[in-house]
This record gives sequence, structure tokens and C-alpha cells, in this order.
Amino acid sequence: MLSLRRRLPGEFVFALLLIVFSLFMLWQAYSISKFESLTSAGAFPMFAATVMLISGLIAAGETARMTPQPGADGESVWRQFVRQITPGMLVQFVVAIAAYMFLLERLGFVLSSYVFLVVSMWLLGSRKLILNLWVSALSLAVVYAIFQTIFAVVLPSGTWLAGVFK
Repeated sequence: MLSLRRRLPGEFVFALLLIVFSLFMLWQAYSISKFESLTSAGAFPMFAATVMLISGLIAAGETARMTPQPGADGESVWRQFVRQITPGMLVQFVVAIAAYMFLLERLGFVLSSYVFLVVSMWLLGSRKLILNLWVSALSLAVVYAIFQTIFAVVLPSGTWLAGVFK
């Protein structure tokens, strides 16, 4: 017996994003070596991106024909999307990661990573501030020592505080 599946919140948006990403990847693959021959460097990436684009188009077509899943107590599709796909914790963590990326070049690896670790622990539910400060410092010291001594990686030093520590 065939049962009709209803469209889940965010399913159609995901299919559209897959199409956009596939088109971007197809354009990137084409720019590798145009389409000179089947053995050119961009041939396989173009084939893979084309398969992904076709799959995305099929998924979007099937998803568009589905009826949205009804929400509990008359909840709208938008509210379902916000509740299930983008909960507050996820949004806060994405903002924290974006802030970390922005501050990494400006404050340097040590300070921006330390702040990110403390804020991340707080967002994940640890309300013991002193413990968070110590665990973040210890973790960062170990990571810094490993990257500096064993791997000899040059970590960003920061531009905003460059004149302060000279």
C-alpha cells in the first residue's frame, strides 16, 4: 500500500539550496578547464555537479508536489521551520562562530579562541563561570603548545592588539 508522504518543514528550501549550490559547483568545475575533453581536469567535477543538479531538480519537483505537514495545534509551516530547523541554540551558536571568525584576524588566535570557548560553554549550558574560564585556558594552552611546538603552525596574532604588546 502506497502512503502519501507530507513535506517536512525546510525540505523544499533545502532542495532549492541544493540546486543553487549545484549550479555554483558546476560553474566552478567548468572554470577549471572549460570542457576541452572527457579527460580534462574539470570533466569529472562537471559530471559530479551535473548529477547533483539533476538530483536537486528531481527532489525539488517531488517536494513541491507534496502538501506541507500539518503542525500541532494549527502551527504554521514557518513556525514549524523555526522550531525544528532553527532553534534558538543553533542561531546563537552560529552567531558565536561568525563572531569568532570576525575576531580571529583582529584579536589573534589566543584571545579570540579563549573568548569563543568561554562563550560556547556558556551557550551549551555550563553556568560555572570560574570553571569555564579555567577549562578554556587549559584547553587553549594545550592546543597552542601542540600547534606551536609539534606542528610549527603560525597562528594569527591579531591586528587590534598588535601595538599593545610590543
